Amino acid sequence: MPKYLVKARISVNGIVEKSDVIGAIFGQTEGLLGEQFDLRQLQDKGRIGRIVVDLKTRGNRTEGEITIPSNLDRVETALIAAMIEAVDKVGPYSAEVRITDIIDVRLEKIRKIIERAKEILVTWSRQKTPDLREVLQEIETVLKPPEIIKYGPEQLPAGPNVERSSELIVVEGRADVISLLRYGYTNVIALGGAKPEIPRSLIELAKNKKKVTVFLDGDRGGDLILKELLTSNLKIDYIARAPAGKEVEELTGREISEALSKAIPINEYLKKHKRLEKPRVIEKPHVAREVEEIYTIPVKLIQDIKGLYGTLEAILYNREWGPLLRIPVRNLVEKIKDVGEGEVYGIVMDGIITQRLLDIMSQKKIKMVIGTKLGNITYKDSGILILTYNDVL
Repeated sequence: MPKYLVKARISVNGIVEKSDVIGAIFGQTEGLLGEQFDLRQLQDKGRIGRIVVDLKTRGNRTEGEITIPSNLDRVETALIAAMIEAVDKVGPYSAEVRITDIIDVRLEKIRKIIERAKEILVTWSRQKTPDLREVLQEIETVLKPPEIIKYGPEQLPAGPNVERSSELIVVEGRADVISLLRYGYTNVIALGGAKPEIPRSLIELAKNKKKVTVFLDGDRGGDLILKELLTSNLKIDYIARAPAGKEVEELTGREISEALSKAIPINEYLKKHKRLEKPRVIEKPHVAREVEEIYTIPVKLIQDIKGLYGTLEAILYNREWGPLLRIPVRNLVEKIKDVGEGEVYGIVMDGIITQRLLDIMSQKKIKMVIGTKLGNITYKDSGILILTYNDVL
């Protein structure tokens, strides 16, 4: 759902089609304010939506309405609106565009919430006496969240009590900070987006806090950010995650409260999620003697293992450890069924080693598999060497 809807009226001294108007908008605004405000690029990034044009012909004139959904902020949306007004020609005909309204979609949603809250209060009052103070506080919290501030030289988005509070909540971005502020969490600070290193001011701030909770999205992006945090100098006491597949900014107040209440101490989290730990560097080849044949793991393979972290992919090798194929782990068993006996010598995978995989490996005479961890194994062919990342690294 967009944040704003830009409404404009257009009048053309000639008969034109919708495609002519849209073409004129893109053509006459291209490069006007640089690449940052190029409408095609903004559409590709999802910052503005599809431009809708509704036209009517009156005699030799064409008039109509233009609607542009925007996910930009207020200032940027106003700038786009002004840029649209610069269109003065459609095809060979002169034209005039005037902005008639900029609708704050979120404000309309809040108005509906308020009206619904009134209805709920009326119904509730007929059943039992409500605590009106609590209801008013909840509505005021939605309408007037605390002001967001900028912290440190990196200008990190944060809540107003981020320095005074003895506890700290670290989230991914500005939208997450706004969401938590809306529900009364004023000791929150954002990492400031995807950066190669953790902001120094955040590291220093966390050092003096009694409790630091990292609260991340429940998706693969959250996993990758957590890997970076765990290998940084940032003080972390607890890990909290949004429900699987959800982002922090999408959560309701109740979901945020539940997620933070279920935060796991960092040591306990690392034990349950060993794949997020930073792999140790090894310089010498690894030699395993768990089966009759001696298997030597070259240094090059160590680098491949590190490259597979977090990809959910697998690499198939020949006897000389030359890579044959790289595929998603979910397709691994079916792919192995198609290879010839002895064609594949070893497998390295960013996934769990299962009994089903070992069974098909035994049929195809595959000698070695290296995965993130072992599943529920009931039978192991003595001719297959099974190793985990921890064994190798």
